[in-house]
Amino acid sequence: MIYWEIFLAFFIPGIVGYGGGPATIPLIEYEVVHRYEWMSVGEFGEVLALGNALPGPIATKMAGYIGFVEGGILGVFVALFATIAPSLILMIILLSLLLKFKDSPKVKKLSAVVRPTIAVLLGVMTLRFAETSYDDNGIIQTVFLLGAGYYFLEIRKIHPAFVIAGALLYGALFL
Repeated sequence: MIYWEIFLAFFIPGIVGYGGGPATIPLIEYEVVHRYEWMSVGEFGEVLALGNALPGPIATKMAGYIGFVEGGILGVFVALFATIAPSLILMIILLSLLLKFKDSPKVKKLSAVVRPTIAVLLGVMTLRFAETSYDDNGIIQTVFLLGAGYYFLEIRKIHPAFVIAGALLYGALFL
């Protein structure tokens, strides 16, 4: 039964998550944290941070880790297959349609509507992480980490892996 749950936990976000790995992260979070309760929000955040620090697609790295924790080696294969199967199937089907209708105004309008939706989903997930951080570490630590993250990522343009590593080091030393 666990393998079927692992499959569904990653297949469903893969089907409804338009926009790649970052767009599916809030959907995976819902499945893993809220639906199956395999992790807390904090644990999911740590897996997300670890996945962001490593090279490659985020959704497959998270699927591999969570699949291993919940179902061992077979769980890794089930989670990885469930993660890539929707994209593979839909890519084959939609590519032929997209090539046929690539100049359509409706297709262009769809892309313009989907981008803000993804931004809202990522914003909601960020607010959940900030709320958890506030509950666990207090307002000073939360504001400091959010501000430092913004400064290093947006102003100094430091690679996210280094910012995540710095935040992990800060947390290990001070939290």
